[in-house]
Amino acid sequence: MNLSSLNFSVWKTEQVVISLGFSLIFLLGTVGNSLVLAVLFRNGQMNTKTTNLFIFNLGIADLCFIVFCVPFQATIYTMDEWVFGPVVCKVVHFIIFLTMYASIFTLTAVSLDRYLAICYPLRSREMRTPKNALTSIGLVWALALLFSAPYLSYFAQMDLDGTVVCIPVWESKPRIIMDVCTFFLGYLIPVLVLSLTYARTIRYLWTSVDPVKDMSESRRSKKKVTKLIIIVAALFCLCWLPHHLVILCMWFGSFPLNHATYVLRILSHLGAYTNSCLNPIVYALVSKHFRKGFRNVFSCLQKRKEVNKVHVVQAVNTGSSVEMSN
Repeated sequence: MNLSSLNFSVWKTEQVVISLGFSLIFLLGTVGNSLVLAVLFRNGQMNTKTTNLFIFNLGIADLCFIVFCVPFQATIYTMDEWVFGPVVCKVVHFIIFLTMYASIFTLTAVSLDRYLAICYPLRSREMRTPKNALTSIGLVWALALLFSAPYLSYFAQMDLDGTVVCIPVWESKPRIIMDVCTFFLGYLIPVLVLSLTYARTIRYLWTSVDPVKDMSESRRSKKKVTKLIIIVAALFCLCWLPHHLVILCMWFGSFPLNHATYVLRILSHLGAYTNSCLNPIVYALVSKHFRKGFRNVFSCLQKRKEVNKVHVVQAVNTGSSVEMSN
């Protein structure tokens, strides 16, 4: 086997692995986040629990990312050229950063909500209302739109030596400014806020010595919810960190364009995209309420299938009876 055929074989193997990775992310993310949204709808607490509203918003952001971004991004690494046109090229990358900002800002908002609920349960009761939660969610999406809007012009479809590609078209200096701003606004500052609020929340939960509060069901429930949200926030930070580090290394470090760095970029993207399908798994593992909700949704779907089968059998029997009478 010569060198060219060996390289072709390696590339084909990488294409298969990448395709399987993106397919798994798409499948798990679509099913998982759809189940989360269904459970929250069936739970009947959307109008009374502010945390549920934030989790619902996070599920919407993750589902939008999975449906509108992952399939198109997969083609960049598995096909020789961009085939979806100039509009989709701009919109897909815009939605990637829109949902990224929406997710991290939602996690920041819910960290503040948890901090107020646990550290100031009485004083924050008037602030932590569904109306204010919806206002916060509206602000989250407004800021996400504002900060991601430049990406509508950042990427564009171009013809490079007869190959149609979807790539960044800004000059180097504005691209550096944009990427650094995205790192600070969409990652570093929210992570610092998350770290501060959860550090203070955990300290309060584990150092409070009121025996009545420690034995209360409400306090135990708040601990469980806080644990759940902390895990979700930590996963977001870990999954998106390699993506941001790779971009910063490209501008400020040593990042030669070779096969190794190409694989590193793919892995960083896969890690970031994987985050959108992890939250439902975390909910199922950590929260008994979500596990119960998932089981109820599956039971409901199973009952519907059985009812549909009965209707089909009844229709067939009715049709047979009519034919015999004729």
